[in-house]
Amino acid sequence: MGISRSSLLAIFGCLCFCSSVLAARELNDDLFMVARHEDWMAKYGRVYKDAAEKAQRFEIFKTNAQFIESFNARGRKFWLSINQFADISNDEFRATKTNKGFIPNKMKVATRFRYENMSLDALPTTVDWRTKGAVTPVKDQGQCGCCWAFSAVAATEGIVKISTGNLISLSEQELVDCDVHGEDQGCEGGLMDDAFKFIIKNGGLTKESSYPYSAADGKCKSGSSSAATIKSYEDVPTNDEGALMKAVASQPVSVAVDGGDMTFQFYSGGVMTGTCGTDLDHGIAAIGYGTTSDGTKYWLLKNSWGTTWGENGFLRMEKDISDKKGMCGLAMEPSYPTA
Repeated sequence: MGISRSSLLAIFGCLCFCSSVLAARELNDDLFMVARHEDWMAKYGRVYKDAAEKAQRFEIFKTNAQFIESFNARGRKFWLSINQFADISNDEFRATKTNKGFIPNKMKVATRFRYENMSLDALPTTVDWRTKGAVTPVKDQGQCGCCWAFSAVAATEGIVKISTGNLISLSEQELVDCDVHGEDQGCEGGLMDDAFKFIIKNGGLTKESSYPYSAADGKCKSGSSSAATIKSYEDVPTNDEGALMKAVASQPVSVAVDGGDMTFQFYSGGVMTGTCGTDLDHGIAAIGYGTTSDGTKYWLLKNSWGTTWGENGFLRMEKDISDKKGMCGLAMEPSYPTA
């Protein structure tokens, strides 16, 4: 039995209606995304040189926003959000925030580990060096790949507070400009251990207020007066989260991570879990650890991408995972200064 002409017309009309609805929805979605992009531009003060660049950046913004929404819909223990990196591709993000920011140490020689004989059972269940006044406000490295300097300075600021009682914001720019005669090369990357070596040889670091950050390589200003010193540095045993816990319970620690994927780019809150690479390319500082109400153990870390990234500039990553290297490789190359 064939379909009547009236039925065909009804079906055709329905299809046309559905197509119109879908087209209208796509148009509304695009208009909504345009509005979101405009709001985002205003929030972050972003200005493009011409309409072509704006159109290009909008497409990237749209792709990133869709990725974030899809990721968050899966209901994980952490979530993403549109932040200051929303109009750059992940390749661009890696090139400006991570790849030049850290050079894995292939020639590391084992040092003494002063916390070796501490009992894990005797350690506090929760540590947050912010509550003990050993962490300066979150800083922003900008487009300069010198996360190594920010990580080393954060660890140094911490041990100086613990040993002297004074929290002093120290100069990353002094490292960027002056620590350039070895592996460390300013905005082109470096190593936290080598930064510690420079601080020792240099007789300390000056205050940030005396040698402010410029987010660019500059000429070393010799003769800067030292505001804080360290005696030496030590490496945490490799691939040992228990050893790292002993160190972080005692002071803020420099750690290296793989910080290049999109979940890291747009991390907004919660405890980062799941799969993660271990190609170390970013230096940050471990400033504590704890356990969430659902029993998830985490590391508390201070980043150097400003307060609009992560949890007001901080990050929590899952602790004591099955991979000995730690989440994103954070247990591979930790180190800390001594006073």
